[in-house]
Amino acid sequence: MKEMNFLLSPEDEMDFMPIIPLNENDGDNSPETVFPSELPLLPLRNTVLFPGVVLPITVGRDKSIKAVNDAYKADKLVGVVAQKDSDVEDPTVTDLEDIGTIARIVKLIKMPDGGTTVIIQGKRRFKVGTILSEDPYFKASIELLEEEEAPKDQNFEAYVSNIKDLATQIIQLSPNMPSEAGIILKNIENPSFLIHFISSNLNTELVEKQKLLELNHIQARADLLMQLLQRELQFAELKNKVTTKTKTELDKQQRDYFLQQQLKSIKDELGGDNNEREVKEMQKKAEAKKWPQAAKDLFQKGIEKLERMHPSTPDYSIVYNHLDLMLDLPWEDYTEDSYDLKKAKKILDIDHYGMAKVKERILEYLAVLKLKGDMKSPILCFVGPPGIGKTSLGRSIASAMNRKYVRLSLGGLHDESEIRGHRKTYIGAMPGRIVQSIRKIKSSNPVMILDEIDKVGKDFRGDPSSALLEVLDPEQNNTFYDNYLELEYDLSKVLFIATANDINNIQPALRDRLEIINLSGYAVEEKIEIARRHLLPKQKDVHGLKDTSFKIGDKILERIIQDYTRESGVRELDRYIASVMRYQAKEFAMKGKIKSSVSPNDIEKILGRARFSNELYKVANMPGVAVGLAWTYVGGDILFVETSLSEGKGELKLTGNLGNVMKESASTALTYLQSNAKKLNIDNDIFNKKTVHVHVPEGAVPKDGPSAGVTMISSIASALTGKRVRSYLGMTGEITLRGQVLPVGGIKEKILAAKRAGLKEIILCWHNEKDIQDIDPSFIKGLKFHYVKTMQQVLDIALD
Repeated sequence: MKEMNFLLSPEDEMDFMPIIPLNENDGDNSPETVFPSELPLLPLRNTVLFPGVVLPITVGRDKSIKAVNDAYKADKLVGVVAQKDSDVEDPTVTDLEDIGTIARIVKLIKMPDGGTTVIIQGKRRFKVGTILSEDPYFKASIELLEEEEAPKDQNFEAYVSNIKDLATQIIQLSPNMPSEAGIILKNIENPSFLIHFISSNLNTELVEKQKLLELNHIQARADLLMQLLQRELQFAELKNKVTTKTKTELDKQQRDYFLQQQLKSIKDELGGDNNEREVKEMQKKAEAKKWPQAAKDLFQKGIEKLERMHPSTPDYSIVYNHLDLMLDLPWEDYTEDSYDLKKAKKILDIDHYGMAKVKERILEYLAVLKLKGDMKSPILCFVGPPGIGKTSLGRSIASAMNRKYVRLSLGGLHDESEIRGHRKTYIGAMPGRIVQSIRKIKSSNPVMILDEIDKVGKDFRGDPSSALLEVLDPEQNNTFYDNYLELEYDLSKVLFIATANDINNIQPALRDRLEIINLSGYAVEEKIEIARRHLLPKQKDVHGLKDTSFKIGDKILERIIQDYTRESGVRELDRYIASVMRYQAKEFAMKGKIKSSVSPNDIEKILGRARFSNELYKVANMPGVAVGLAWTYVGGDILFVETSLSEGKGELKLTGNLGNVMKESASTALTYLQSNAKKLNIDNDIFNKKTVHVHVPEGAVPKDGPSAGVTMISSIASALTGKRVRSYLGMTGEITLRGQVLPVGGIKEKILAAKRAGLKEIILCWHNEKDIQDIDPSFIKGLKFHYVKTMQQVLDIALD
């Protein structure tokens, strides 16, 4: 029961003591008493007012102050209702209970701080009808509830006597309650008021007090009150028992221990400790677990330590979480691989068009597994430009092998603890992301994609790529050690597939552990096929056009690819197809029908004018301009090299944000031309009287590499001789002072970029002929290749 004090508290706190009226029957109003049908409502937090009970409160809310002042000036009556949620600062109608008590304002006192202290006495229960207004305060029509007369039979008298006894016992067991409270209870003779008074003082939930108020039958009210008193008496006895047991230990240093003893005694009374049950459940799981002996021994040590620890100690949660991780890991649980090579090949072909090398490698791996039954998984690395399907290929491989799939994004990772985990003694320590992924996927042989492995960070916080050396070494990863787990875990059955855009950004030691599979960009023909098989059905479904006959023809797809995209992958193409689908969806929604296909004019209307044009290479054909082929991590590209001569002292000026290697290529080209000027019919004086300025456009983009050498010499030679470089001619190759042309890499990407750009002839080193033979002939149809050994051959072909 609440402490019997007469202090007035703020409305926010609502710690109060109902005062007994001088006349107990004041609250039992006769049926002849007339109350208005409309009343202002006063919401109360944390308490319920009962008929007959006098209650002092401090009113702090503006609405409540206004309602009290207006009521005090009128008939001094106000409808008191409890809030459903005491935390609501500004309650609405839905926050108020339906049943309340009519209260008379006995006294209204203005406080110095602007608040208002009110003493109110409950009169009659009522039900809220219609809310008439909410501003400046709640006002509602009310319906009076009938009060049942107290029965005169012995059964009810026994109820009342029992209620008095229970309340008296609670007062005696509560040291903070004054003994006068028991005397007050004995002198209350009106049964209804006794029930209301004790209900007001009851230390119970607001919901239960409200339920007492809402009960119409006094017998039912007395029955519920007795149940609540019995519960409170049991709690008071238990509290007294705990207090008696531990009072000798009560001092400042042992306060926390006292509270724990109280909690333990309560748990003992409830029938056991939750922590003991948790430990037993973990032991039961461990018995059914299939794991190595080392893990079993470590778990047993952890369980023994956990049993000796008190749950309140900081180390308890650390040990518990560590054991929980050990139970969650699939130590020797493996999914069964599918060895149906034909089915696997079919799945790979359905999901991805082309990529023959990758598919062949996966089928080889499956074939060895089928024959041998067991082998260490290879560590594959797919290297290629963005948007060609490296990551999604991993999911297809998992599906083809009937393994689970998990992806780990390494882009921007800078802390090696993300790989190896933190030591569990640190606050917030977690296992590494490798172990977390294994825990989540519930399999020890999934296909794990290490996405963007070339973008792993390296700074003062650590070097995650060095931590990956152990993970990605087939000779070591069967004993991978996670700092949090503090145990070796076998990763040898995991099929790791890394993806990267630029292999040069991968640490050499890590690159040595990877089986590199280069994935080139797509040719126009491949893009058309991918769009027809995958992109169009996907976008039709996404835009609600799945059931329509709408389609985009191959010619239109080819135009979108050539006029609107310049990419190795198909992401930009996918976005443009989505634009077409959105337009068609809008037409279908507005007109109820759409055309079955789109025309070239429709494409220009939907996507705007073409972004790229091959005429650029025709217009730019003037002396001193050559077209080179470049490789970037997003695929192949073309670049112009421009050379002009001006009066000067024979200097070489280089602009266009060029790297050191490109600058050296330009110097090498100029030196070769100067030393072979007579042979090339170039006046030697020009090298002393003219300044040669070489510029590569798009100066904001850094450029470097040796493959622009032949382009540099063609551009400078064109400017020096006044001869134009042949139209629609591209070239790539490294040059030497001896006049040799050396092979370069990235040939397929460069050739596809040339094809996209509309070039017709390509100059390459003769060593690169083997790279051309690896490209599907249909993709390079219409291109003429010139294979050269010397720079003289380059100039003979390039200059008209």
